[in-house]
Amino acid sequence: MRVGILGASGYAGGEFLRLALGHPGLEVGQVTSREYAGQPVHIVHPNLRGVTGLRFCRPEELEPVDVLVSALPHGGLAERVDDYLPLARRALIDLSDDFRLRSAGAYGAFHSRPHPRPDLLGTFIYGNPELHRAELVDAASVPAAVGAAARADGLSDLIEGAVPGGPVRIAGAGCIATATILALHPLVVAGVLNVERDVIADAKIGSSAAGKDVSLASHHPERSGAVRTYAPTGHRHQAEIAQELAGGPTVHLSATAVERVRGVLVAAHAFVREGVGEPEVLEAFRRAYDAEPFVRLVRARRGVHRVPDPRILDGTNYCDVGFAFDELTGRVVALAALDNLVKGTAGHAVQALNLALGFPEATGLGFTGLHP
Repeated sequence: MRVGILGASGYAGGEFLRLALGHPGLEVGQVTSREYAGQPVHIVHPNLRGVTGLRFCRPEELEPVDVLVSALPHGGLAERVDDYLPLARRALIDLSDDFRLRSAGAYGAFHSRPHPRPDLLGTFIYGNPELHRAELVDAASVPAAVGAAARADGLSDLIEGAVPGGPVRIAGAGCIATATILALHPLVVAGVLNVERDVIADAKIGSSAAGKDVSLASHHPERSGAVRTYAPTGHRHQAEIAQELAGGPTVHLSATAVERVRGVLVAAHAFVREGVGEPEVLEAFRRAYDAEPFVRLVRARRGVHRVPDPRILDGTNYCDVGFAFDELTGRVVALAALDNLVKGTAGHAVQALNLALGFPEATGLGFTGLHP
């Protein structure tokens, strides 16, 4: 499968490129960057020196490919989707937040402007394989993949631009959203939570989640040593969480920047229904994740790593989940850790693509991390 990557000079695009270069079923043909057009990839991504001879080209030079990956900044694909969609024969993957939501209202509540293409909301499969595996596997055509979502939102089944045999559209999920959803999903599905009590999700995240562009907040004297809560309320990933955990309690999200380059750790504080104890909580996690290739339940009684820790997940597509239970209050603290650039962005996009194209799900995602 020939692959093209829009915006490949950024962190998300570079990480997808790294994974794609090691994938036996993918061949990266073109990578775009206006700033670095004509320059070799390793100038921007030095870890790929000697791995590829690719050079960046301008977006206008992009040719039709089997898989088109957009790693453009938020809003970039939505503004020009009509230009880029015809270049994707088999699949279009968006790593931004342009098409994650199915509701224009939900998008507008967490963004400063209305969505530029509300007619296309609901036409992308939300790229969380653990929750949407069946849709990804069945995604032989866009109408078949999104018909149920379109009907649920009252949209026409005749989605504009969706033709039989057209490209599968996948919206990569947000990194904090992914960790929060995977922490709480087993409890929501099992129905063990008290839906009348809100959930507080506290996320700690490394600096790479802010992207490659520099700012005063990312300047070393300001960032070094910081534990800065940059989004006490109003984080845009809250809309994804509400969408994917519909039917569960209301989830309130806060996000804090910490002194790591990679990594997300979410601690979600929820309360169970009366009569629910730790055995039922444990069973909910086991039922949800025992068969999952990239979600690991961490319940160690000895050693240093008794709960999920993003430090040991750098570069991997794993999400480690766990929990602590307070019998006196019925409070469960659901924990999830992941690498924001892999399982939080490019890795789950490759995982979703594998499912949609018929590759074994774990293809190209075998790196197990480093310790120490």
